This record gives sequence, C-alpha cells and structure tokens, in this order.
Amino acid sequence: MTVHIRRSEPQDAKAVKAIYECTNAYRGTLQLPCPSLASWESRLSNVPENVFSYVALLDDEIVGNLGLEICTNARRRHVASFGMGVKDHYQSKGVGTALLSQVIDLADNWLNLKRLELTVFTDNEKAIGLYMKHDFIIEGESHAYAFRDGEHASVYHMARIKSELKTQVNS
Repeated sequence: MTVHIRRSEPQDAKAVKAIYECTNAYRGTLQLPCPSLASWESRLSNVPENVFSYVALLDDEIVGNLGLEICTNARRRHVASFGMGVKDHYQSKGVGTALLSQVIDLADNWLNLKRLELTVFTDNEKAIGLYMKHDFIIEGESHAYAFRDGEHASVYHMARIKSELKTQVNS
C-alpha cells in the first residue's frame, strides 16, 4: 500500500477527528479524548499562515495527520515544531514516515528552516525510533510535563538541525 500525503482541507475535519479519537493518538499527543467535530472544523478552516497541516491517506482513507508550526518570533523564524497522530490500526505501516518525510522536505527545500523540534512522551518508543531514524536527537527531558492517564508523564525534547546533518555526513 502506498501512503499519499496532501494538505488538509476543511472537509477533512471529521476524518482528522477520527484519528484523535484513537487511544494511541490522544494518549501519545496533548489532545484530549473525545475531540469535538466543531473544534476540528474550526482548526482546519482557519489555518494560520505560519501553520502547515497535512493528512496521510491509504486507499482514500485519511489515517494520519501532521501539523507544522513555524515560530513567529523574529529571532526564531528558522524554527518549526510539529505534532502528529496516526490511527491506531495504521501504526507501523509507514504513515508516520511518509508524513515526516513530507515535512522534512518542506522544511529543508522550501521553507529554509534550520531547526525542527518536537516533544514526545518518554514511553513512546515507536515514535522516538521514527524520529531518530530521521536524524532527530534527544536534547533534554521534562519531568511531569503533561497529565495523562491519571498521572504526570515526562517528555523528551527532540530536534533535527539541518546544518549539523551536513557536518555529520562530511565528517
């Protein structure tokens, strides 16, 4: 199966909502269970200029979502952060890889971004492995970062810095 990536559209709200209704998607992100359709309709209808939202499709079904936000602070316009979710039954099928590859291409070749950063729960081994496969490194850890499943959970701060990649390759 080939994963197709495209920009999200307002009419994708119901399908994106379905992604974040999945246990792994809301548990592994800062989303809450039972998202409202109205909130997703609003988010996908009013995407700010500094935000890029993508969906991943398998056999014409939307199974993944990624949002990239470029920092608006003048001194951090070379930086973007992102978050993503994949439907539970489609994890480990290349959906996250396809979404991440799309965003890395956009960052490196079209937006002139130097740094991509994210937070990931320390127990999300699959996601950490995916990010490391794409040259992200763990820069630090925040303990009790977010409340999840009735307790506080820690996250890693990870980043991919474009110039360091070229230095590593040439070394």
